Amino acid sequence: MKIQPSDKPLLEWAGDSLAIGLFEDAVELTGELATLDQKFSGILKELIAEEEFKGKANSTIFTRVNAGSPVRKLILVGLGKPEALKPDTLRRAAAAVARVGKKQKSKILGFSFPLWNNDPAASAQAIAEGVELALYQDIRFKSEPEDKGSQIETVDLLGFGGQEAAITRANQIVSGVNLARQLVAAPANAVTPITLAETAQAIANEHGLQIEILEREECEKLGMGAFLGVAQASDLPPKFIHLTYKPEGTPKKKLAIIGKGLTFDSGGLNIKGAGSGIETMKIDMGGAAATLGAAKAIAQLKPDSEVHFISAVTENMISGHAMRPGDILTASNGKTIEVNNTDAEGRLTLADALVYTDKLELDAIVDLATLTGANVIALGEDIAGLYTPDDAVASQIEKAAETSGEKIWRMPMEEKYFEGLKSGIADMKNTGPRPGGAITAALFLKQFVKETPWAHIDIAGPVWTDKENGYNGAGATGYGVRTLVNWVEGSGE
Repeated sequence: MKIQPSDKPLLEWAGDSLAIGLFEDAVELTGELATLDQKFSGILKELIAEEEFKGKANSTIFTRVNAGSPVRKLILVGLGKPEALKPDTLRRAAAAVARVGKKQKSKILGFSFPLWNNDPAASAQAIAEGVELALYQDIRFKSEPEDKGSQIETVDLLGFGGQEAAITRANQIVSGVNLARQLVAAPANAVTPITLAETAQAIANEHGLQIEILEREECEKLGMGAFLGVAQASDLPPKFIHLTYKPEGTPKKKLAIIGKGLTFDSGGLNIKGAGSGIETMKIDMGGAAATLGAAKAIAQLKPDSEVHFISAVTENMISGHAMRPGDILTASNGKTIEVNNTDAEGRLTLADALVYTDKLELDAIVDLATLTGANVIALGEDIAGLYTPDDAVASQIEKAAETSGEKIWRMPMEEKYFEGLKSGIADMKNTGPRPGGAITAALFLKQFVKETPWAHIDIAGPVWTDKENGYNGAGATGYGVRTLVNWVEGSGE
């Protein structure tokens, strides 16, 4: 599929389907749209009246045009209230149109959408992202594709002439999102610590990034007892991935993104029981997937900040070598941890990843993890939780998420709650009481960052959707990639 800008006048465009965006309660056709309606014998006005179309956000209607017309079908999509227009409004509306266009077997699809904030580049990027994200399909594990219908081949963005760079930027970002989607969606016998490390190596080779992959023995030398405690039950070797993007010249900032990388989580000896969703635990490397997706996108976008992409990757399995409830692990900063629940393993792997990253003398660290069910209980399945003691980093991430349309909410870091993690025989336990479980998880991670401004994002909810949701189809969403890209590019502002 090719998405391209076009200076072709609306009245002269020809193709299979033409999509027009209209604001809520402002669906009266004026100016060029009124002329277009006259060209098609009043069919638009008639369609709006018959369907009682009000322009509510993402609502769509369509109609066939008379035979012999240069446009085969017309699609109207609602944009909501004009004062609420955002890039994500255009992104979601474009996704809705793309799905209609595909169902209507449109090979050539045209968009006539308004500008957001008089910014043609941001508007074109958002529309292109919406189309690409919505039309993504993962058929790798199907012997025969279920969808054998025609595909959209060309998308024209009318009125966006000269915005090739914005569309290219959208392509680069979506390539990272779709990599993350593929990694999360793949089963645990396809995405293992070994194959995840191979994916990182492929990104480095393709885009010229530096890479270091630490094996078990090297992690032992660094004292990563928390990470290796989780890894010791698996038959597959752990991999500690460190990718680095360096810009030409002196970097504006030095940043790090850490992703939790549990390619499968059985729960360990505190095994996940029936009805616990153990069959979905391939998604427990969603943080690592977003990290590698961001690496792929950022390597193409070439921002002026240095970025480190880090993940301690393993499985949490059961065997005679497994860590036991009650065991004490020693992290690489010397902190001792009483394991009172082997199913709270992600924070153990992140502990050593944070200690390692904190020593790199960076300006900020962000970690992403499918860490707690408690965060889903608090914020639902669409919203990630943001945990940080640093207001500046919090503001940067909130701004980045707002632009991306990925929902996030800052949660409190109530220091008093750390009392629930105190151990009688070690420095801390790895879990606390059920109330405030997402907060105590973040407070646990905080113990392993000494010098660097840091934020933790709990993505347990939005990493996956069971049904179509906006520009995400059912399955892995690639959550976090677009926010991370925006954060890296805007962190110095």
